[in-house]
Amino acid sequence: MIISPPLKKIMLAIVLAGAAAAPALAQVSININLAPPAPQYEAVPVLAPAQVWAPGYWAWTGERHVWVRGHAIQKRDGYRWAPDRWEQRGNAYYRQPGTWVRDANYVYVKDKKPKKDKHDKYDKHDDKGHGKGHGKSHGDHD
Repeated sequence: MIISPPLKKIMLAIVLAGAAAAPALAQVSININLAPPAPQYEAVPVLAPAQVWAPGYWAWTGERHVWVRGHAIQKRDGYRWAPDRWEQRGNAYYRQPGTWVRDANYVYVKDKKPKKDKHDKYDKHDDKGHGKGHGKSHGDHD
């Protein structure tokens, strides 16, 4: 199939127009005029010490709200999890995704390593005798 030069120009213009419109589509904000239902109750399971709970939230499918269940996430020292929420602006609702927020009340606690006794050079539990053969014994003389 042979494409004439004027047709090539038209096709190129269409492709370029589509490419130029693509970034604009990525920045389109969808406003929803239907408020999300009240959050559903979820029992929070027992979590590992290094985890926190990200509560469930209502998501928008384009037609209706659907519940997204909560889940455990890895804890971040010095931060707290701010859950997903819906904000009303005028007559529209906007979902704000959950995020980590610096916790102003967080106190960093450094793990302390046990200190070694400076007088405990040798293993006290050694069955072979005191000092493991190092140094002079009571019977050694110069």
